[in-house]
Amino acid sequence: MITTTLHPGKDGAGAIRRTVLPGGLRVVTESMPTVRSVAVGMWVGIGSRDEAPEHMGATHFLEHLLFKGTPTRSAMEISASIEGIGGEINAFTAKEYTCYYARVLDEDLPLAIDVLADVVTSSLITADDVESERGVILEEIAMHDDDPSDVVHEQFAAELYGDTPIGRPILGNDDSINALTRDRIHEYYQRYYLPPRTVVSVAGNVDHDVVVELVAAAYERAGALGGAAEPAPPRIGGPGAGSRSGVRVLDRPTEQANLVLGTTGVSRNDDRRFALSVLNAALGGGMSSRLFQEIREKRGLAYSAYSYTSQYADTGQFGIYVGCLPSKADDVLKICRDEVTRVLNAGFTDEEIARGKGQMRGGLVLGLEDTGSRMSRIGKSELVYERLMPVDEVLGRIEAVTPDDIAEVAADVLNRPLTLAVIGPYADKDFGFAVS
Repeated sequence: MITTTLHPGKDGAGAIRRTVLPGGLRVVTESMPTVRSVAVGMWVGIGSRDEAPEHMGATHFLEHLLFKGTPTRSAMEISASIEGIGGEINAFTAKEYTCYYARVLDEDLPLAIDVLADVVTSSLITADDVESERGVILEEIAMHDDDPSDVVHEQFAAELYGDTPIGRPILGNDDSINALTRDRIHEYYQRYYLPPRTVVSVAGNVDHDVVVELVAAAYERAGALGGAAEPAPPRIGGPGAGSRSGVRVLDRPTEQANLVLGTTGVSRNDDRRFALSVLNAALGGGMSSRLFQEIREKRGLAYSAYSYTSQYADTGQFGIYVGCLPSKADDVLKICRDEVTRVLNAGFTDEEIARGKGQMRGGLVLGLEDTGSRMSRIGKSELVYERLMPVDEVLGRIEAVTPDDIAEVAADVLNRPLTLAVIGPYADKDFGFAVS
């Protein structure tokens, strides 16, 4: 067992420590002695991007099934044990990882760790549970499909990355969910839910050594601790990182058109991500951004207009989303193209860059005001990065971004071939002008 201090904190507050247990299981904690709550996350380095075609949707299916019961707890006992003490328990699946988490009072930390460890290591995954949860997931897919503002982002990824794991929906689709068998899901669970791929992150009013003892005891009870395995290294890539240009139109009789215009961005380890984030904030990150001002404030063409970036191990996305009346789509897309061209030709003013940096700094710091966000930061960082970057260092990297840095990343990313996804009443409309 090896323990290191990643951040010493001040007088015990903010101290971040890391321990590697036998078998490669990692435990990271952040001390927040002024609060009375604790957030616990169990991060598993497996996401929908890792699915072969025959496993499409299995990662998210597992997220549901792990709450259905273990040898020592029924589904009711899993939820009631946490909710009965005023806590919350849940999970989410992403393209490159899955997280199971709970938030409780500090005095209930032992129970939260025991329940989550039980769920992650000892799920029964019975045939009956698979069949009952299959219906729930099909309902979730149907609910998702009824929201075009969600579906358009899914369609954008599908057009950008093609029929690859990173381009497919995290939930899977009706056909893939109906095709998944209990044996196939269980095999997926046994192959990937292993200690070297797992990070336990805890933030709140906690003592690191106590947390390590609780985690070790819970995993030992499950027979899931031991061996000589080392922690799995951060992901360096995966299938489907290439991209393509094109237009995907989903014809639906909606009252509002939903549009995403964009291209690939930068990976999460690319140093240019800070410059691209400042660019994104200035272009479409808030109500003072260029896109919002031009599309909504000056012309009244849309209610929602923004840009965004997202990063993966070896690629990323940069996109512009707008929801508008179907008759206004051409005008909106022209403005988006014009604003991208203006960034390439003239960049941003000093005031716009300062606002973008301020938005990023404030968003980062304000986003770390609770135990859940602190738990997520240290857990995700341990799983996907080579090291945990201190908050002050991140703030320094943001402040250090120059106009030349923004111009350089803009010249690369914004000159890449564009991809467009559209949902609206457009049976025969040609949107090729927006990506040419």
